[in-house]
Amino acid sequence: MSPPSPTHHNIVHLQADFTSVVEFDLPAPHTYTNIIYPLTALSDLHERIRDATIITFANIKLDAVTLSPEVSPHLKFIAIVATGTDCVDLEACRKRGIVVSNCPSANIESVSEHALGLYFATRRRMFDVHMLTRAGEWRPGQSPIARMLDSDGERPLTCQEEVVGIVGNGNVGKRIATLARALGMTVMISGRKTSSNPNLSNGFSDDQRVPFETVMKQSTVIFLAVPLTSSTKNLISTPEFESMSPHAVLVNVSRGGVVDEEALVQALKENQIAGAATDVFREEPADPANSPLLAEDTKDLNLVVTPHVAWAARKTKVNQNRMTKQIVEDWAAGSPSNLVI
Repeated sequence: MSPPSPTHHNIVHLQADFTSVVEFDLPAPHTYTNIIYPLTALSDLHERIRDATIITFANIKLDAVTLSPEVSPHLKFIAIVATGTDCVDLEACRKRGIVVSNCPSANIESVSEHALGLYFATRRRMFDVHMLTRAGEWRPGQSPIARMLDSDGERPLTCQEEVVGIVGNGNVGKRIATLARALGMTVMISGRKTSSNPNLSNGFSDDQRVPFETVMKQSTVIFLAVPLTSSTKNLISTPEFESMSPHAVLVNVSRGGVVDEEALVQALKENQIAGAATDVFREEPADPANSPLLAEDTKDLNLVVTPHVAWAARKTKVNQNRMTKQIVEDWAAGSPSNLVI
């Protein structure tokens, strides 16, 4: 890769397997070269971005060292082909004047529908009865319904019996609420955990809010759709699990760090809640060595896990391609859009 010039940009695509490479129409006199990597390991990251002007990726850790002039001396623009920005050290970007844009709301439909799928799989223990059926254990005199019962021996709730608590009222949270209401569920929108005014969200009042503590106590299903920030790290931990209904199902499609993973495993083992499902993990890629959710002793728990794929859909790809093209071209034209900083 040749070093860039003020008008010629090296656009490095670090995760092309997840983020399609689009053709850009940069305003004259700007030109560019696409440098494409299907995936990028952290061990290769510094070498690959050394001569980059622009980088695109979905979710890879860019810390202060990576963003230093010594490692990425030509870097001017970061295009996050996703909504979440917690993987980037934004303060390091701010100090260097590196512009960061993202692709918000590209995956609303996919993530919200995945959340509902995780709910159904957990509430009705679909994978348990799937494995029972595949193993030939559906025999006369042995009811497979027994595998669907909760710790009190009760059968699953129907949608009309569910009380849904939604923590995070952004676009994904709102979409989950719409889908839940269409299924006949009662929906509560949670206020902030630390706010004395439950109607406040991001500094303004919109939908009627229910206090966070009330949502924890009264919900039979809790959907998490919040960004990972200092105020949402371990938002759900031992005190929250202790206050939840034993019939509650927790579904996390936000970020892994929002839930205390050790506390979640303990809550499931002690039957404090009925089940949980997550598409995200504290460390990713997750494996039994870095996540207690995947440890050997969790296999018999009512815990459904998917590998951060809730975003994956054709519509998401179309939206991301359109947004990525737009934010890169807008930056080159001097009018950056979808600004994070």
